[in-house]
Amino acid sequence: MAIDLFAGIYVRDHDEAVAWYSRVLGAEPAFHPNETEAVWELAEHRYLYIRRNPEHAGHAVQTVLVDDLDARVEAIARRGVEPAFREQYPGGARKVVYRDADGNELGFGGVPQD
Repeated sequence: MAIDLFAGIYVRDHDEAVAWYSRVLGAEPAFHPNETEAVWELAEHRYLYIRRNPEHAGHAVQTVLVDDLDARVEAIARRGVEPAFREQYPGGARKVVYRDADGNELGFGGVPQD
């Protein structure tokens, strides 16, 4: 069974959000379906998109699991964005959370590598 994912985040200001998510994700959007949306391909068939919708902005909580959490956090810091907070879970799993200007949370999580 093939699985595709489109995870969406509502934002107030499209241009500001495109700039911020481009810094956090380390790439420009893969495409713009229209003037209110921007889409990043995180992995094959797995996309994160923003859509201008001021009435609903600020309530998203997304977590992307990665196998290179420390390297990813360091790369994001080099692009000028620092985490809002970090979490440690039993068993060594970790999560680093970023917040955009609207308060939406984009987290990156990872498990200890053996």
